Amino acid sequence: MDIEEKTLKRLNSPQELEALRQELQRASSAKSKTITICCGTGCLAYGGAKVAQGFKDEIKARGLENEIEVKTTGCHGFCERGPLVVIRPENVLYQRVKPTDIGEIVDTVKDGNIVDRLLYTIPGTKTKVAHEHDVPFYKKQMRLVFGANGYIDPTSIEDYIGCGGYTALAKTLYSMTPDEVISEVKKSGLRGRGGGGFATGAKWQSTQEAHGDTKYVICNCDEGDPGAFMDRSLMEGNPHAILEGMVIAAFAVGAHEGYIYIRNEYPVAVKHAERAIAQAEAMGLLGRNILGSGFDFTVKINRGGGAFVCGESTALMASLEGRVGEPRAKYIHTSERGLWDQPTVLNNVETLANVPLIINKGSQWYSGIGTANSKGTKIFSLVGKVNNTGLIEVPMGITLREIIYDIGGGIPKNKKFKAIQTGGPSGGCLPESRLDMPVDFDELTRAGSMMGSGAMIVMDEDNCMVDIARYFLSFLEGESCGKCVPCREGLKRMRQILDRIISGRGEDGDIELLEDLSETLTWGALCGLGSGAANPIMSTLRYFRDEYESHIREKRCPAGVCKPLITYNIVEANCPNCTLCIKACPAGAITGRGKKVPVVLDQSKCTKCGACFDVCRLNAVEVR
Repeated sequence: MDIEEKTLKRLNSPQELEALRQELQRASSAKSKTITICCGTGCLAYGGAKVAQGFKDEIKARGLENEIEVKTTGCHGFCERGPLVVIRPENVLYQRVKPTDIGEIVDTVKDGNIVDRLLYTIPGTKTKVAHEHDVPFYKKQMRLVFGANGYIDPTSIEDYIGCGGYTALAKTLYSMTPDEVISEVKKSGLRGRGGGGFATGAKWQSTQEAHGDTKYVICNCDEGDPGAFMDRSLMEGNPHAILEGMVIAAFAVGAHEGYIYIRNEYPVAVKHAERAIAQAEAMGLLGRNILGSGFDFTVKINRGGGAFVCGESTALMASLEGRVGEPRAKYIHTSERGLWDQPTVLNNVETLANVPLIINKGSQWYSGIGTANSKGTKIFSLVGKVNNTGLIEVPMGITLREIIYDIGGGIPKNKKFKAIQTGGPSGGCLPESRLDMPVDFDELTRAGSMMGSGAMIVMDEDNCMVDIARYFLSFLEGESCGKCVPCREGLKRMRQILDRIISGRGEDGDIELLEDLSETLTWGALCGLGSGAANPIMSTLRYFRDEYESHIREKRCPAGVCKPLITYNIVEANCPNCTLCIKACPAGAITGRGKKVPVVLDQSKCTKCGACFDVCRLNAVEVR
């Protein structure tokens, strides 16, 4: 791997690390401007790589390399507006930048003007916002963990060191004992960000105290929730923060070997993690005799095969050992007998990225953020039917209303909000009545959902909650490892019942049967996937029971989504005979009856695709 090792000097003490940091900061300050281009996966899909290369070529062609730095970074969060370009230090944000815009932008960097047409416009208004921190999407965020993504090149260890990277590691190795590290993490109140919300410090202490010849630290980057991409973006944009957190965890528990278990579907994250490991080893920040302290810790990467169940701790470890990824019963904790039956710490990406912050700024600072039992910030992927989609980092305790309307910018086309699904496929769907609820581990659980890894999917009035429940249940059915009967058979049976309800064959007693099966699954499944799999059913029954009843008793889908339960009709009184619906219908089900005579819809030919409804703007097509 080309990591430019000839330029990387091994560091043998905290003093050498600090001297390098100061040198890097002086070199950076010599350039008056920096153009940062987001090259996270989202922006790359929009053409971010061409934009980045275009800026580099333009700056070189103008001979401005000594004045303006061009930097490719990880994800900035505002994914739907990519490619994103930010001019620093003024933090002018340009969105949806194309290669043809580059010359104009460089002109303004030199003369201090702004390209007005590339600024973000607040939806529904003509108001343009020039600076990144003033954009509503960013304004209420607290980007403690994720913020560095917009400033550093993830392929450069020097960038990470220059902004304070590895100072927490130096402090840990030279100024703290393992017990002091664990105590600090416990006092911070940090809870695992991977789904369960278990106290991180307590997990570390349990591993430290466990007996074993070898101990391990594993970073879980096997993010499989639909709509979730927080861990991927952190690993892509700031891999050294995760490595630093892993080394600190290893020192605390007495481990000398570690693994990053990462989805093979995350090629950029894999590439950046591999490069970061090689760079850190070359500079003495990983591997043998780290920073001259005598402490050893090595990290290897294992690529996951894409099984959702391997996000569960014991299934992940089975997969890492080369066995089938199946969970085991929880009466034996992995902190005592985990990987290869040895004491193991397993934390997800975001959890580990919090650790250097806690060590550097202190547990008192960290515990001052958030709620009584949920400290710090949380990164969420905000997707679905919301104007501003992307990754957000907010303090624990913020309300759902603030997330959806203040940060997310509300629902597109002024549609009515209906529900938000939190916690991934095993999470729950929360209605409008819960919008002012503070978001933390305990409140979400009480409401019938969960924090999970942090996916948030917004739904509007056009979503059918029975169909949504079936979607998540079908996903979980397909991802079940099949080891235990409640999950293997229970999910299949519940999906079959939902299929019947949606097809118009629902019966009295189906709702009660779904509730009974949900309870069996919750209490009888072997692992967290199975025990949480009933949440989509239970939460939609709790808050949207009337929709189930409409499907079963009235054979009607109120949202007009379930095709067997809907019909399209022409409202002759409203029809101007414009023939737009005739042209849109792919099945030839709509025909005219002469000039100035309303059209008719043949139900025997109608495929219920909804094309006629979509093109009509005069309420001449209705859904029943």
